[in-house]
Amino acid sequence: MPVGTIRYWAAAREAAGVGEEPFDARTLAEALEIARQVHGEQLARVLERCSYVVDESPVGGRDPSTVELTAGGTVEVLPPFAGG
Repeated sequence: MPVGTIRYWAAAREAAGVGEEPFDARTLAEALEIARQVHGEQLARVLERCSYVVDESPVGGRDPSTVELTAGGTVEVLPPFAGG
């Protein structure tokens, strides 16, 4: 199973209580579910509004269960930002 790094930004960092942590998941959906279980409801609510970048590629509207993660890869968790 891939092991990489998930990075939380802004409100996601605050809700998770950490800036980054390792993931051990095959898909983005699996990694996000583990994050919800570990960090609880506050992070779960933030994740519903986030955008994701996996290995420098925006996920966009793709289903997270179809986004495969790579060993040594990164997932950037980006909440909506105010301003431009």
